[in-house]
Amino acid sequence: MKPAALFALLLVLPVTSGCYLSHVADGQLRLLRASTPIEDVLADPETPEALRETLGLVEAARDYARELGLEVGDQYTRYVAWEGDRVITTVVATEASSVEPAGFWFPVVGTVPYKGFFDPERAEREAERLRARGMDVCLVPVAAYSTLGWFADPLTGPMLRVGPGRLVETLLHELVHATVYLPEHADFNEGVATFIGEEASVRFWNDRGETEAARRRRLEVREDRQLDAVRLSLRDQVAALYEALPEGPERSRRRDEAEQAARAEIAALPLETRDAARLAEALRLNDACLAIAATYTADLPAYEQRLDTLEGDLPAFVTDLEEASHASDPREALLAP
Repeated sequence: MKPAALFALLLVLPVTSGCYLSHVADGQLRLLRASTPIEDVLADPETPEALRETLGLVEAARDYARELGLEVGDQYTRYVAWEGDRVITTVVATEASSVEPAGFWFPVVGTVPYKGFFDPERAEREAERLRARGMDVCLVPVAAYSTLGWFADPLTGPMLRVGPGRLVETLLHELVHATVYLPEHADFNEGVATFIGEEASVRFWNDRGETEAARRRRLEVREDRQLDAVRLSLRDQVAALYEALPEGPERSRRRDEAEQAARAEIAALPLETRDAARLAEALRLNDACLAIAATYTADLPAYEQRLDTLEGDLPAFVTDLEEASHASDPREALLAP
């Protein structure tokens, strides 16, 4: 834990007792207290062999992140056997007739499109409060999140349960955040982290000489992007519809038709991996879920083209990202020829 982060936390707690920030601070402290150094887990003779292998994979992914030029520090050197499929539940909301996240403002990080809760019931209550204000809401289970290097983020049980390919992707995604994070640039932050996490997770297996694992990881990434493309197309259609027509039965009918067409397109995709959780996520097509999908994936094709101009040199892409982070428009700077 960096002293500055601890100092900020101590400042927040006395003035926010019982409120959202207090809930988050308490959850973060519970997570840290429950974690154990991975070296102690490995030293325990009762540790199952499958867990040992996965923890070894995590250390290999950390080493690979360093090779890419990412900041690793003490991230993911501790483990907590957190139950369930998530550590937090995030709430995303859009105003009526919008597919843009309404956003939430917080100290230090600025406006972000999501608001996370360690308690799922509390997230549900927040969702109901926002719906009562006429907003559309998407609730998203999250297995991992980054404290941007302020804390030594632990490896969690939910992260391990997504499978080795997505585990490596998640680790690399979060380490991008620990390397570069710009307040008020949520789309940029999440887009580059998603892209680097996906691409690096394929190369990780290739560089280990595990060609079958690399082939499957590339297939998962390709199918993820196919699902993303359908959702982004629907989002564009819905945005155009909201721009063209006033709220009313005709607009609702046309939006329903567009959504049903998107569902049919997803059902027709020849998905070999058939990741049930990923498919269920892709089929959540209300306005708020479309909004958060775009935050993470709208710029992936542009970043893919940029990597092609670098002849696939991902460490060079990371270097360019760090340089672009100092520009007034980091996205434009990163994508500039």
